[in-house]
This record gives sequence, C-alpha cells and structure tokens, in this order.
Amino acid sequence: MTHPVAELLQDALAGRFPVADGGWHRVPPWRAGVEAVLAFTGHAVLAVGDDIPDERLAALGVDGYGGAHHPRVLLDLAGSGGWIDSLDALLVRRGGGSAALVDRPDLADHSRVAFARGLRDDVRVLGRPDGSGALATVGRGIGGLAEISVELDAAARSRGDGVGLVHAAAAAVPAGEPVVAAVAPGNAASLRAFLAGGFRVVGSVQLFRPARN
Repeated sequence: MTHPVAELLQDALAGRFPVADGGWHRVPPWRAGVEAVLAFTGHAVLAVGDDIPDERLAALGVDGYGGAHHPRVLLDLAGSGGWIDSLDALLVRRGGGSAALVDRPDLADHSRVAFARGLRDDVRVLGRPDGSGALATVGRGIGGLAEISVELDAAARSRGDGVGLVHAAAAAVPAGEPVVAAVAPGNAASLRAFLAGGFRVVGSVQLFRPARN
C-alpha cells in the first residue's frame, strides 16, 4: 500500500499541492521509530504515532504557516531523550538516466552510509567504477519512496562534480519513479547540485526519533 506521504510527493512532482489553508493533518509514520514533520506551502503534515492526540498538537501551535516546524513542537514530540534531524529542504525528481555508478561495498563504513541506514531501508552503497571515494546511497526513505544522498571526495569539491553524481545516483532508480532528497538549506553547494541535477524543492521536512513517555 502506498503511504500517504508518498502520494503527496508524487502529486507535488506533478504540480499538485495541498490546499494552502493554513491547516495541518496527520498520517502514520512510514518507518518504525522514525517520525516527521513536513510542510508544503500553507499546509503541514505530521507523520507521528497515535500516542500523540490531536489536542496536544493543537496546543503546541501546529499550523500550516510555519508553526509545525517550531522548535517547541519538535522538542515535545521527540521527548527529552529523542533525536532531531536538521530542518531540510524536501526535493523530488523522477528516476532514470545514464547509470554510471556501481555497487561499492568498500564504502559501506562511511558515516553517510551509517546515517542513511539509520533512517531508510534497503540502502545500497554506490560509487564510481574508478575506485574514487565519491559515494551515493539509494534506499527506501521518506514516505517509502526512493531517497538518495551523495558525497564527493574532499579534493573533488567546488569543481561542479556534484551535479554529475546527483544525476548518476538518480539514474539508479527506475525511470519514471519518484526520487526524494532532503538537503539542509545551509549546505548551499549541495542544494545547488541537486537543483542543477533535476530536483525541485516542494516543501520541507524534519525527521526525528522519539523517546517520549
């Protein structure tokens, strides 16, 4: 069954967005132990457990005009022992293209791979066939959709190589299928690479692992 967030993102990819009514609605989490706040223009979506009543969310000031991402909301939902990710730009495109990456198990110990496996399922570790350290991860992430992340060798940065790596990672997803990426806006170089690599911003997302009573 397709997760409601996957449906929202596929609609957004086609240019159909939630009504900008200032409101919000909730959906179940798509992965056990991982919850999220997502925002589109004028509407928020909370993928949280059913132990959180609507009244609690309303009392925290959740709304579709930025209130859903307020720090007090995330701190309350995550709990004092929870983990909260950065607030990311949410990007989508369709998969397909010229695949230039291969499976690279030698890169499996990279910190970016460990991060991806903590939030996504069925994570593949890909890299260039020349043995360089540039890597990409492809797994089932936000909404159960294909989600990618990339990282260049330190020596290869600031040369425009990130755009090609983004294209190559997206090519590892079957043609026509939606691909998601979450990029911190402060990481301007990465955001530019994803935008130049065919992605477009459709909203924002903040993941967290709750540890609440």
